[in-house]
Amino acid sequence: MVGSVCTAVSFVPIFLHLFITSTRCTTSPKRGLIDVATSYGSTDDKIWTEPGSDLTWYYNYDDSPSPGYSDTSLQFVPMLFAAPNTTGDTSFLDTVQQQLDGGANVTAILTFNEPDGTSATGGSAVDPTLAAQTWIKEVEPLKKHNISLGGPAVTGSESGFTWLQSFFTACAGNCSVDFLPVHWYGNFEGLASHIGQVRGTYPNMSIWVTEYALPNASLTDSQSFYNSSADYFDRIEWVSTVARRYPLFHPFVHQGHGTEQLTRHNPSYINRYSYFGSFRSSASNVGPNAAMLTQNGKLTDIGAYYLGVPPQGNVPAAAAGLSAGRPLKWRKLGAVVAGVVCLSGLMLF
Repeated sequence: MVGSVCTAVSFVPIFLHLFITSTRCTTSPKRGLIDVATSYGSTDDKIWTEPGSDLTWYYNYDDSPSPGYSDTSLQFVPMLFAAPNTTGDTSFLDTVQQQLDGGANVTAILTFNEPDGTSATGGSAVDPTLAAQTWIKEVEPLKKHNISLGGPAVTGSESGFTWLQSFFTACAGNCSVDFLPVHWYGNFEGLASHIGQVRGTYPNMSIWVTEYALPNASLTDSQSFYNSSADYFDRIEWVSTVARRYPLFHPFVHQGHGTEQLTRHNPSYINRYSYFGSFRSSASNVGPNAAMLTQNGKLTDIGAYYLGVPPQGNVPAAAAGLSAGRPLKWRKLGAVVAGVVCLSGLMLF
């Protein structure tokens, strides 16, 4: 059973002598599951949907829900993985419409998995002009159903920004993108910098971090990366709330800006995130220490943190001969979105 372990965090700005206390918990409604199909799926899938789990959503790189989660509370987020093979193909739009007609609660969709990448690294390799044409035909019509439309999930390289620029140019104002998915495989400093660059380039869009991990790192570094990143994703919303509640104490206001500017300056813009690691360490192509399950299907400490349960010290191990690197094509990924690590000594401003 997933619990909620909380720690009181105090911040005392010396220049104001103000004492602010907030409670930080190991759970977060932002976290979701990347459903990765493995040979252990029938056994391991149950781990992510135990009673009390705070996971609220999942995606599987496909437009149809995974059968293993049909009787759970996880909300499915369909994805248009790539452009169809023919111009007359509207199967994605048709499939989502069928789900809506059947009473499914579809509130968001994802599109184009790493279109600036190749199939060898899990990308969809879609030309930005073709992606824009496909979006206008198959994605834009879903806007009338009040579905939040996720933009193309480009890689974390500079080619991703170039691809997105070409995509929006080809859209010519006809693509109503509500949020941008972010992918990152690297250290925490790089992740935070990349998110800042995305935010600076597209300041009016919120962000979903739909793939992230520190590949092929030591166990200590992998755990530190997870803790720092999950704390960062959740802290943004908390800092924004405190800043709005105590606007006169925020340096941005002291610099001559009003509370209205402060709200725009400090929004809660990371709405959801999903860690890439909901598989056994023996099947991980991002290194065994990034996995949320051991080779025996037990929760690693990262997996426990993510679900919000006490860690048991289960150490992951790699399979013999396992090659390192990103998965070739995880069309069905199973990653979770739950637990976070309790905060200590949080610095707000």
